[in-house]
Amino acid sequence: MEKIIPFTITDLSRITNHRSGEIKFGEKMIIIPKDVDSLDFIKSSHAKYVLLGIPEDIGVRANYGRPGAASAWEIAIKNIANIQHNRFCKGSQLIVLGQLDVCEVMKNVDQLDFNDIDDRSKLSQLVTKIDKDVSHIIFNLIKLGKTPIIIGGGHNNSYGNIKGAALAKGKPINAINFDAHSDFRILEGRHSGNGFSYAFEEGFLKKYFIFGLHENYVSKSVLDIIKKIEDRVRYNTYDSVNIRREKDFDTEMKNALEFINNDFFGLEIDLDAIPNIASSAMTLSGYSIEQVRQFISFFAKNKNAAYLHICEGAPDLGEEKNNHLIGKLIGYLITDFIKANSASIN
Repeated sequence: MEKIIPFTITDLSRITNHRSGEIKFGEKMIIIPKDVDSLDFIKSSHAKYVLLGIPEDIGVRANYGRPGAASAWEIAIKNIANIQHNRFCKGSQLIVLGQLDVCEVMKNVDQLDFNDIDDRSKLSQLVTKIDKDVSHIIFNLIKLGKTPIIIGGGHNNSYGNIKGAALAKGKPINAINFDAHSDFRILEGRHSGNGFSYAFEEGFLKKYFIFGLHENYVSKSVLDIIKKIEDRVRYNTYDSVNIRREKDFDTEMKNALEFINNDFFGLEIDLDAIPNIASSAMTLSGYSIEQVRQFISFFAKNKNAAYLHICEGAPDLGEEKNNHLIGKLIGYLITDFIKANSASIN
């Protein structure tokens, strides 16, 4: 598959910590052999889940954010490889495709300043290039009947996920976004804050639910737009559930599922919604790790769940001695998804 840097058996053995009497994911995850057509191999594999890394933070930069999300894939795959393969979750359920080749575009961003109008335009153009590659890959994977698990990268990649899934399904899809922000900003050139609004405008996104919006960080203009299209775009706020206790977390999950469950949907998880997780928009207030795990497990149980996207984690912005913890968190979220989703189809 074009634009993919394949993950090799050598790569996997290098990061897997072998231990006598134990079996790790890294010993069981499926790697696409060299000189084999990747799509044919994926199609014939019994494994349902395909892991893709997108090591970029260009969309974050274009949205005035702090770079660092490009580092999540490398940290995550090291931790995933060392999860225990057992009766609760098996590494053999997962094909490791590799990472999107963003080497050239990432080289172009170091000299660009998002405060400069011309440079912001260049950043947006680079995001558009990534959009095309992501949508092409997701299209192919879903067309083969597989479920992509995407590790970003910025939330700009929601657009490519949604577009690729919609094209594969032959119709617009729905999406639910666990996020402190709407990412439904104006169409001002592509960046990490408008992936959903672009997908909606271009007809790839049918219904959209934002779960856990922070009231302090959503503009009046976005709220006004959503109000006009509330038959297709809805939200709840973190403040109404966890602070004022006007709403119940479990009930809100059921309401959100009812809204999007009439069709295939993408499951989008922004790690900046969790307190003290290093990200471009790190927060001190938000839902707990246990709640996001419950959220993923709840929605993954549904047969209409088309993909999982985990984004905005930025180990490079965290404590140097503990930057592996974001990878460990991503490992938990991925296995929660696989456990719940595989149970729903068996």
